[in-house]
Amino acid sequence: MGAIFESRLSDSPYIEIIWRGRTEKDYSPVCPADAHWNLLFMKYKGKVRVSAEGATNQHVPKNQSEGSEYLVIKFKLGVFFPFLPAGNLLNGDTVLPEAGTNQSFWLDSAAWQLPNFENVESFVNRLAREGILMTEPVVNAVLEDHSLEVSSRTVRRRFLQATGLTPKMIEQIERAQQAAALLGQGVTILDAVYEAGYADQPHMTRSLRRFYGSTPAEIARTAPVG
Repeated sequence: MGAIFESRLSDSPYIEIIWRGRTEKDYSPVCPADAHWNLLFMKYKGKVRVSAEGATNQHVPKNQSEGSEYLVIKFKLGVFFPFLPAGNLLNGDTVLPEAGTNQSFWLDSAAWQLPNFENVESFVNRLAREGILMTEPVVNAVLEDHSLEVSSRTVRRRFLQATGLTPKMIEQIERAQQAAALLGQGVTILDAVYEAGYADQPHMTRSLRRFYGSTPAEIARTAPVG
């Protein structure tokens, strides 16, 4: 492991999780697919880079340099920037420009001070008050199995606008996350197939290769012993 991470949950209706970390040496992780998008604040050699990272529908290899420091705000599903279409960020990111100093950046034509690990909620709440950050109610309604008086075409369009993904793709990613978690806890491969709801073992293998870049056996080998 080439990095040290710390995370915390939040009571914000907009935030899934907040984490920060530091890369102790050059590090090339393979990040699993994630239906959530992030704001990433990276400091390296005294310079800060701010980027919006989109959802991913496949595993993504990354390179992190020694000495890099990170603050990441992972947003809940359905939370989005109206001025920055989520579909344009899928499997990628966009860099937000500096606003004159190394402590602020431009976001939707306004300068914003960089948040820190402790005041992320205040930063995000201000984004929401200014209308820069919004929530798509259709996303939450579908994920919670509530009935909607809109067409499936409208649901798909609004999902893509807010997440960059279709409801079906989010379901597939979350099933893969469940399977990987089970395998990491020491559950057998066949039991993970059943508990995660896959049709058979080859189905789960294809899913984990796509979304995690690993086979079930490779993930299972990371499970703690005893």
